[in-house]
Amino acid sequence: MARTRSLIVTSEAFPLAKSGGLGDAVTGMASALSVAGTDVGILMPAYRGVLDRVVGLRHIAHLAGMPGGEATLVGALCPESGLPVYLLCNNALYDRENLYLDENGESYADNAVRYAALAHAAVRVATGLPNIRRPDILHAQDWHAGLVPLLVRAAGLRYVKTVFTVHNLAFQGVFPLSCARQLGVPDSYCTEDGIRFFDQLNFLKAGLRYADCITTVSKTYAREILTPEFGCGLDPLLRARAADLMAIPNGIDDTLWNPAHDRYLGHLSYSARNLTKKTRAKAALQKAFGLHVDQNAPLLAMGSRLTHQKMADVAAQALPDALQRHPTLQVAIIGRGDYQYERALEALASRYPGRCAVRIGYDESTAHRLHAGADMLLHGSRFEPFGLTPLYAMRYGTIPIGSRVGGLADTIIDPGGQEADRVMLAATGVLFDGDRAQDMSLAIDRALRLYRQPAVWCSMQRNGMACEFSWRAAVRPYLALYDSLVSATPRGQVPAPLIRPLPVPAYTRRANNGISVRTAY
Repeated sequence: MARTRSLIVTSEAFPLAKSGGLGDAVTGMASALSVAGTDVGILMPAYRGVLDRVVGLRHIAHLAGMPGGEATLVGALCPESGLPVYLLCNNALYDRENLYLDENGESYADNAVRYAALAHAAVRVATGLPNIRRPDILHAQDWHAGLVPLLVRAAGLRYVKTVFTVHNLAFQGVFPLSCARQLGVPDSYCTEDGIRFFDQLNFLKAGLRYADCITTVSKTYAREILTPEFGCGLDPLLRARAADLMAIPNGIDDTLWNPAHDRYLGHLSYSARNLTKKTRAKAALQKAFGLHVDQNAPLLAMGSRLTHQKMADVAAQALPDALQRHPTLQVAIIGRGDYQYERALEALASRYPGRCAVRIGYDESTAHRLHAGADMLLHGSRFEPFGLTPLYAMRYGTIPIGSRVGGLADTIIDPGGQEADRVMLAATGVLFDGDRAQDMSLAIDRALRLYRQPAVWCSMQRNGMACEFSWRAAVRPYLALYDSLVSATPRGQVPAPLIRPLPVPAYTRRANNGISVRTAY
């Protein structure tokens, strides 16, 4: 039987381009699909420096008549992942310092053109190009690839099936409707029933409206986005397509994120069999961040985008109180985000030298050392499609303190709450409800109380380290879905839809209940 051929269309893939969890998720998924027997490739832009990081470059095709001008498609191999990649080359669009944002932190003015070109390249591949096999499945990732299903439909390519995966519904790719023709979007699709959204053009809505199947990355989030509170204005469309919406949780690369064989830890590596060695990683982290080297001081880490979604504003209010009430507590933070949150957290570090340290920015080495050395990870979130960072923390015996939303509610086990602390022997972390500073402070207090109970704490650490979050298990529903789409196997062999389909409702204008719609990931 011929192998299913899948082309994953994405704006980023680790290690070639990464701004957050999307890059990790795409590469993890692609690698697992390949190991499982799928003929998989990744199509992405040739950002600055990407061509220097791949091997075996070969010319595939010259693409004329593209949004943003003529482009070249090349094939190569990513040596770190071992995956075939197809790179869309157009220096005018992609040879820039950052992926999505300019030097002022604003979205590039031509992002619509940049990612429309990516979608058109995917459809060119699907119609047939020399030196590349035509895919059975075009698997589009997030808003950047949202035009792929629409363009496949417009081109009448019935032999190609489309899957659209939503990693974060709040990032939608919203642009002026007047640019539709420049992007190669037919006028007949620029309607309320098409991709018009509050009189603008919405890339993410295009993916949701025209894909053969929609997936998102956790069970709780899949249900949340059907509601006005979390649906970001697209919940009517999602409810109308509920029969085609499937929750397929992400996995993690448990080879890359493995404290026993982590190349970023070197001699500081350790395993669940001997957690006493974790103290060496803790001392190294304290020293690197300028904190007092104290094995007994509880060390709380934060490692995320410093944004409203990630409750950076709440952390900036809750952490001073926690540091004041717990004299031995230490805090180490890495991340980049909104300017006001960066400054607020830097000011906090200035107030508590030796106890609080903040590094604005991100690099892989520091992230791995942060998870290895910390005792607990603070990961508040107003909404969370999946949440890779707490899974990395658990893998390293670092206890997550997270919001009870989305994927965090699915992956962090917390049977406690008002129950006695002994029930936490079966836990992997601490969850809290709400988005007030008091809610977060109480969760930190509870985690610190558990930290002072070595038997409970050690049990929680081992529970988390033993959890199975690898892509080996996570990829199985995708394999079943691909097979169903390509060979028309019965729907009972793929994940069941969340709810029964509803009649298509009228689209109404309403507020997004505090969740802002963004154009960049």
